[in-house]
Amino acid sequence: MDDRAKRIVDTAVALAERDGYQAVRLRDVAATAQVALGTVYKRFASKEEILIAALEQESEKLMAKIGKRPVPGQNAQERVRFVFNALTKGLLRRPNLAKALVRSLASGDPNITERVASFHALITALVMAAIRGEAAEEHAEWGGDVDARERTIASILQNVWFSSFVGWAGGLHDATQVLSDVDKTSELLLAK
Repeated sequence: MDDRAKRIVDTAVALAERDGYQAVRLRDVAATAQVALGTVYKRFASKEEILIAALEQESEKLMAKIGKRPVPGQNAQERVRFVFNALTKGLLRRPNLAKALVRSLASGDPNITERVASFHALITALVMAAIRGEAAEEHAEWGGDVDARERTIASILQNVWFSSFVGWAGGLHDATQVLSDVDKTSELLLAK
């Protein structure tokens, strides 16, 4: 990401953090970032695309923080809890931004499909590594020989987490419910 694109993303994050999703208007992002509106459109097709770029930055930080060594915990369920706890707490540090990111992820914007899939793959890798008790960065790619059961469990847990997080963003419940939903599902899926 070049300096202008980074400045655009940082500006969108600041606007979303302060006033939420609706505050991320491309015209305002351009003015605040002190770039031409055309410069914004040259790099990003929509505000969703800018916010997903911000999510990618947050994902890289998460991977740097917990992906280098095995996740702590005595068993798969504790390790999975650690991953989703870190992800949830990381997003909740800035609740308005978290809500904007959820809206962007769920927008259905075809310009961000590949980036959303990349985020999903990163979380899947972290969860699969937690299930196995390994470091996520040990695997450049989770492919062919990967246990299909682990991939399915990781996908289900991620879907439960995301749908519960959408509920949090919509004011249906608090963050403890998000983690409780993942915990209950993890218990059911990982019980031996």
